[in-house]
Amino acid sequence: MQSCEISSDSTDDPLSSGLHTHRQPRIVVIGAGLAGLAATKVLLNKGFTDVTVLEASDHIGGRVQSVQHGQATLELGATWIHGANGNPVYHLAEDNGLLEHTTDGERSVGRISLYTKNGVAHYQTNSGKRIPKDLVEEFSDLYNEVYELTQEFFQNGKPVCAESQNSVGVFTRDLVRKRIMLDPDDSESTKKLKLSMLQQYLKVESCESSSPSMDEVSLSEFGEWTEIPGAHYVIPEGFMKIVELLAQNIPSHTICLSKPVRSIHWNYSTQHQEVISKSNNTNHNENNHSCDPLILGHPICVECEDEEWITADHVIVTTSLGVLKENHEAMFSPSLPEDKVLAIEKLGISTTDKIFLEFEEPFWSPECNSIQFVWEDEAQLEQLTYPEELWYKKICSFDVLYPPERYGYMLSGWICGQEALYMERCDDETVAETCTELLRRFTGNPDIPKPRRILRSSWGSNPYIRGSYSFTRVGSSGADCERLAMPLPYANSTKAPPLQVLFAGEATHRKYYSTTHGALLSGQREATRLIEMYQDLHRAETTKPNI
Repeated sequence: MQSCEISSDSTDDPLSSGLHTHRQPRIVVIGAGLAGLAATKVLLNKGFTDVTVLEASDHIGGRVQSVQHGQATLELGATWIHGANGNPVYHLAEDNGLLEHTTDGERSVGRISLYTKNGVAHYQTNSGKRIPKDLVEEFSDLYNEVYELTQEFFQNGKPVCAESQNSVGVFTRDLVRKRIMLDPDDSESTKKLKLSMLQQYLKVESCESSSPSMDEVSLSEFGEWTEIPGAHYVIPEGFMKIVELLAQNIPSHTICLSKPVRSIHWNYSTQHQEVISKSNNTNHNENNHSCDPLILGHPICVECEDEEWITADHVIVTTSLGVLKENHEAMFSPSLPEDKVLAIEKLGISTTDKIFLEFEEPFWSPECNSIQFVWEDEAQLEQLTYPEELWYKKICSFDVLYPPERYGYMLSGWICGQEALYMERCDDETVAETCTELLRRFTGNPDIPKPRRILRSSWGSNPYIRGSYSFTRVGSSGADCERLAMPLPYANSTKAPPLQVLFAGEATHRKYYSTTHGALLSGQREATRLIEMYQDLHRAETTKPNI
């Protein structure tokens, strides 16, 4: 583990003039994911030298986790660059040649992105039959029509009817069911099949939204999430290359790995000085920066799990919404303001996991790009949640990784919600056996062998992540994202030093939550907020009239 080197306070710099001291402002960034690294990069580029990044895990990247597999890279976390024009992640990848080997098939323009746009999705029932392609296309057209309607409530200010309970899932299920049942041309068996497909589509949608169920996603806010124009791109060398580009000019001593934070003591009061005073008497290491922050002019002390205390003028918190939900009470002293706590509680985050299965030979046909699981007995279900022993029923599909020259014969399964957490508790052998049985059952091929290798994510049980990405839950809105992003203390907090605690991360971006570009932009936003404050202070100092 790197030691946390804190830069000298003796640096004389124009940026420091706002503090009326001859030192650089000391900035601590919590988290070395895309938001934290983006913020750090901007600050260093603008001349801030006293910046320390504290990362709880033993690696940088946050929710980006690329695993090398032979010639290929498997993504346990972020996989696609969503959109091109104006997307900073896309431009970073394009400018550095990371998309040169991206195949045409890996430039998906579909709303629900597969690993390839080539080929056909095979919709298979639990009785081992494939649903005819024309029936799938017919249902897909109907579903997509209703999906477009879900966008109108926010985009056109359309009022939400009470029957929908302001839920994307309830609205979609009710309307699609009505249209299916009113179709005079379909037989009863066809209608039942389409109703079962609706449930499968909603499971896929839940994985896309990283929600336990689409019933929890707010209908009135669903259309605020903004899609950047352009295709969805896979980076063949791995999304981790984006992380490495962001980190490449950050000095190694700046980033401290395996450095979890216990508490952020901000807006220091006499009571907190007493806490520090007591901690200094408990035989801590002399060089661990335990101190009275007010004497040194620092309004913040960051208390680490290893008992080190680090003083700061500003802290940029980039921890996930899942970690904030679990730890905010212990993590901030004094406690967060009530409205910020409410925003944390109201916004949603869940777990979407991937299950990679590698086979010796493909059992699927060459044109098959995915195997979609349609349970015929679920046609009339209202809730797509399952007891722990039936967790596998939440697996919505397995995508075929393409091209095989790169990946071999590899499938990627998707599961979300509480059932993903149940899956994470199982061992590899159990998950491999369960998935093999599912594939045998739905394809009607009892001879499918067990995979020779399994690899899967575990974002829900990761104590430093606690979920995949955020969504606007019923009862929340984009205003909650902005409330979460609002720095502390609030501007009306009289004479307290400004911008002590800043917040970044995908959940703090109102339009691009849940995305890597949202995370990156949020980090740049908070760094720019600090830079502009010091530039304003510097201007005020230099234009002050001589008296």
